[in-house]
Amino acid sequence: MEEYRGLSEQQAKRLLAQYGENKLKAHKKTGAAQIFVGQFKDVMILILLASTVLSVLMGETTEALTIIAIVLLNAVLGFIQEFKTERTLERLGELAAPTARVIRDGQVQQLEARLIVPGDVVQLEAGDRIPADGVILSSNGLMCDESMLSGESDNVEKAPPRSAADKNGRVYMGTLATKGKAVCRIDATGADTEMGKIAGMLGSIETGTTPLQKRLAQLGKYIGIGCLLICAVVAATGILRGEPVFDMILTGISLSVAAVPEGLPAIVTIALALSVGRMVKRNALIRRLPAVETLGCANVICSDKTGTLTENRMTVKLVRTYDNTLTVTGNGLERAGEFQSGGHKIDPTADTAVNMLLDIAVVCNNASLSKRKAGFGGLRGLRAAFEVVGEPTEAALLVMAAKAGLTREKLGFRVEREIPFDSTRKMMSVIAARQSGERFLLCKGAPDILLSKCNRCLTRGGVKPLSPFMKQTILGYNNQMASDALRVLGFAYLPAPGGAGVQESGMIFVGLCGLLDPPRREAFDAVKKCRRAGIKPVMITGDHAVTARAIAQQLEIWREGDLIVTGQELDGMDDDCLAQELSRISVFARVTPAHKLRIVRAFKAQGNIVAMTGDGVNDAPAVKEADIGVSMGLTGTDVTKEAASVILLDDNFATLVAAVEEGRVIYQNIRKFIRYLLSCNIGEVVTMFFAMLMGMPIPLLPIQILLINLATDGLPAVALGLEPPQKNVMDRPPRGANESVFSHGLAGTIILRGLLIGITTLAVFVSLLNSSGDLIVARSGALLTLVATQLIHVFECKSEEKGLFSINPFDNPMLVLAVAVSAVMMYFTLYNPFFSSVFLTVALTGKQLLTVACYCAAVPLVSGIVLSLRQRQRGAATYTRKD
Repeated sequence: MEEYRGLSEQQAKRLLAQYGENKLKAHKKTGAAQIFVGQFKDVMILILLASTVLSVLMGETTEALTIIAIVLLNAVLGFIQEFKTERTLERLGELAAPTARVIRDGQVQQLEARLIVPGDVVQLEAGDRIPADGVILSSNGLMCDESMLSGESDNVEKAPPRSAADKNGRVYMGTLATKGKAVCRIDATGADTEMGKIAGMLGSIETGTTPLQKRLAQLGKYIGIGCLLICAVVAATGILRGEPVFDMILTGISLSVAAVPEGLPAIVTIALALSVGRMVKRNALIRRLPAVETLGCANVICSDKTGTLTENRMTVKLVRTYDNTLTVTGNGLERAGEFQSGGHKIDPTADTAVNMLLDIAVVCNNASLSKRKAGFGGLRGLRAAFEVVGEPTEAALLVMAAKAGLTREKLGFRVEREIPFDSTRKMMSVIAARQSGERFLLCKGAPDILLSKCNRCLTRGGVKPLSPFMKQTILGYNNQMASDALRVLGFAYLPAPGGAGVQESGMIFVGLCGLLDPPRREAFDAVKKCRRAGIKPVMITGDHAVTARAIAQQLEIWREGDLIVTGQELDGMDDDCLAQELSRISVFARVTPAHKLRIVRAFKAQGNIVAMTGDGVNDAPAVKEADIGVSMGLTGTDVTKEAASVILLDDNFATLVAAVEEGRVIYQNIRKFIRYLLSCNIGEVVTMFFAMLMGMPIPLLPIQILLINLATDGLPAVALGLEPPQKNVMDRPPRGANESVFSHGLAGTIILRGLLIGITTLAVFVSLLNSSGDLIVARSGALLTLVATQLIHVFECKSEEKGLFSINPFDNPMLVLAVAVSAVMMYFTLYNPFFSSVFLTVALTGKQLLTVACYCAAVPLVSGIVLSLRQRQRGAATYTRKD
């Protein structure tokens, strides 16, 4: 390496003041106060706040304070989740290099990376994270892993640039030096780096509302319109009947306030928060609560290949000598694996050529391995594997040899000299000696280059002259392996007499190794689940089309008839052409970050709900643009984590599928408690509304309605949010992006059940009023009937396809407990002197309780008959369509 003086300290200080610190522009952090205020922007919350004002105007201070408490509870729950998630993200660590070796005033200094300025000279070696963008001044075999920027799994050789446009003469912030050494001069820091430019792209992407937010806003509008209609109709009816105008307006307002399901926003938030807790246990961190439900309606998942669908670890899968073929099992850095021939385990060292190939793979190698224990960091499912330092391809060769029981220590070679790999020679060589003193030239590299330097071949029968036929046979092996998307390395050697100059020619060819970045084991089942669930998986990668197709075909992402489109082909397609072909495209190869953005936008333009997974900086803009962005937690960059809504803490594609399932379950449960709450509120309104229309006394006092809304509505509704998933939840197509929360007949079911609850309550009120002549007894009976019919109805809400007598009421213990608590509360309301005086109730006699029980039992019977008739009609319609 040449000697460099670098900048002086005075120059560095001046440049630091001019360019600023070497940090990415921090996205504007949302402060705690801003997060809290943001919880009050929901339509339902605004309706509740309006209800609070109306309650105060009517003198209902207790109800107003209660609604305020509910609104604050909802805000606090949402705030805690978002604030806690932001803190978790901060602890996930920094991507950029914390320190770097910088030459200033001719001396090497260890500086914080943030203090590096343009013009600084930096030393790099294997294992270093590149601190900023720069140009190579000198290199000794430097290789860099740039997959986080380019998406390509192959390492890039670095050398002084031949021209200004030579990217191989540059290094980039955040990428990793995997092999060799180099000196570079920094020419871009912070936001001016390639990583900084991609991070800046995120600022131009607006985050849209989620399907859940849209549906709840829609529901809020419906409720708002309903409240106005109730107020107008009641007031008009009373005025026409001769009642005082002001009294009738207040009565109408009180009814509209009663119609608002105060607990709905809080219960939705609680259900989502509980779901988030379950997902964290499955290694998925949710940054924003509505993201859980959005996952449930995703119908397209755009996934990066390297490190997401694949291990991002090269693995030797095939070893070929001239007269032998062995497969190697195991993936990535896993220690488990063996050599097989014809499906049977064999000892590879028994074959002379294979044994020599393994020796070369270990000795002509700069990587190093060490054992680590199975599982680390509290994450599950991680197998016993090696820790690696060095270039992934060389690490894969060491893992292969370790599976045969060979290590550098066991072989005992002493490396005397290394001739590093370079792009001209396309090979690496070492001169090494055994403990016996025997010396060899050991080489690995591009098979065609090595073959051109060989005149002999090692076979089972010993060393033989390399005939043209043998050469063509070996090249045929190479071509076949390459067509299977394997990266092929050749191996050769030459005995090296002591003291003699060694030339890389006249060598003995040994064999070939085929390496592959294998698919994740869990990804196979995850893709199948996606297919069954009606979700289209799409691979987006910077790798070659042949490699991408091989992986996609193994995972069944690419199937016969699908298209593979490269970035260059994508550039030649206008938006209309892309839209026409989009449904047939399952793989995009050789694409840039700008391409990924265009792809995601194209899918969204067709009305799809798009999820995008990724880990590298190159994924971040598309991750943010997607309806649901998913980042890897272990290998994901900070930029991508910042853009994502979901972070997979174990980088496992199967965790994403679990998140999709959880999203579908939570939406089903949201529909269940919306059905429950609205049916109950309609029942209350019907009871009060019909009583007023018929000129009867008010059947329920405001404090009694408040008791129902706070106690019997809330607990069972929260428990419905904990319903276990239905068995076929992942065997259904995703719901449409514009599908109403009341779709599939839910609106009719809610209205019918609400009418039944209201009419039954009113019937009990009239019956007890006529039989006892006591208004307090009638109101007590109406209160008990309303609560009892609601608690029965909560079990009906467990299923939209089955009636009360066809479901298992005990598969959700929390629901049973919630109903029991509500029942106990009602008992004390009626039979405890203190509570009965507060809520103005009296104890009912046995005969009166029997009247209540008979009316309550009639409601599920009528609901069951209506459900049965509906199912028959649907069955008949299906049968007719089949005919």
